[in-house]
Amino acid sequence: MTKRTAILVFSAIPLALCAAAFQQQNRISPHETVSVDLSGKQISISYGRPSLKNREFGKEVAPFGQVWRLGADEATKLTVPAAVKVQGGPQLPAGSYSLWAITGPDKWTMIINRQADVWGTNYDKSQDLARFDLPVQKTAPVEEFTITLTKKSDKSAELTFAWGAEKVSTTLTLM
Repeated sequence: MTKRTAILVFSAIPLALCAAAFQQQNRISPHETVSVDLSGKQISISYGRPSLKNREFGKEVAPFGQVWRLGADEATKLTVPAAVKVQGGPQLPAGSYSLWAITGPDKWTMIINRQADVWGTNYDKSQDLARFDLPVQKTAPVEEFTITLTKKSDKSAELTFAWGAEKVSTTLTLM
């Protein structure tokens, strides 16, 4: 490595660390990771948890008919350590993916995207792996956006997204 290359490399490292710290520092919502162990394999989802704060779901937040990152700050990230079948959707190979949705009053179109580490709303439709619809169910009001993974059997878990008076659910099954 030449002296010039070494200087460039070692100068870039602090800049990258500062950029990462800036992004985390600018988080508005609390962040959470939910996970479930299926047959010794841990499926996890990391996401930001925005609150309604007297705003209306489907209008002021997560507007119906528009792509939404299913949370706040970074895009919601699903990590599966082995192949998983999504009920109503695709079979996913092991890896990490970003989750998005187009909300609506009767259904949410769920989007699984190949780009796992995306900041903000930098959504790239060309990286979509799959889109599928989930029917909306009414629920008791949920102030803070919530994702749950509930174990159903050794090989399956229910995945639920809830906010406002709406929720949608699907099942993840290890292949």
